[in-house]
Amino acid sequence: MRLQTEREKVVHHCQLMIRNGLTKGTGGNVSIYVPTENCVAISPSGIPYDELTAADIVLIDLEGHVIEGHHKPSSEWAMHTMVYKRRPELEAVVHTHSIFAKTLSCLRESLPAVSYLVAVAGKAVQCADYASFGTPDLGENALKAMEGSKAVLLANHGLLAAGANVEEAFNIAEEIELCAEVYVRARSIGTPVILDDQEMTYMLERFTTYGKPVENK
Repeated sequence: MRLQTEREKVVHHCQLMIRNGLTKGTGGNVSIYVPTENCVAISPSGIPYDELTAADIVLIDLEGHVIEGHHKPSSEWAMHTMVYKRRPELEAVVHTHSIFAKTLSCLRESLPAVSYLVAVAGKAVQCADYASFGTPDLGENALKAMEGSKAVLLANHGLLAAGANVEEAFNIAEEIELCAEVYVRARSIGTPVILDDQEMTYMLERFTTYGKPVENK
């Protein structure tokens, strides 16, 4: 089966979204782009994640044409492929309906630097202008608000996180949801203190090497 490893990873991370509380039902979607194959492995539309198998994952090109698969690709395929076209350093997308990120998105507010962990994505996570799900406008708005970051809040919708691989994209989705929860809870009892630009610039530098092996000299 073509791109079996990538298909299995998509299944794993879709199921992990459910287990880790990042979505409900069939909400959200996951994809992995393989540039050498000009191919995107993306979760199908409307199939419960606990029933997914690698064979259910759809392969599409960057224009949305189905290369292989028996199901329709996720309704958000255009948003995923726009990320791959315009941000070539990013090769995986995780889109969640996590509660606290979605809460902020319904307020149409961005997530500021309430914690240094926001730096896994950028100095802040902006909220994109609203567009209906599954439309090209949703992708356009997301990419505009995502400039300089690896995550974006989708107004009245949820969170999109992207990374060099699906493990990074999923980690960003989890960390940003945690920061969104902390921010919402902190605001319920007071005014959160936001880290300044200088500190977040430093944190961005720190995260470029965090968790990576030390080079032998």
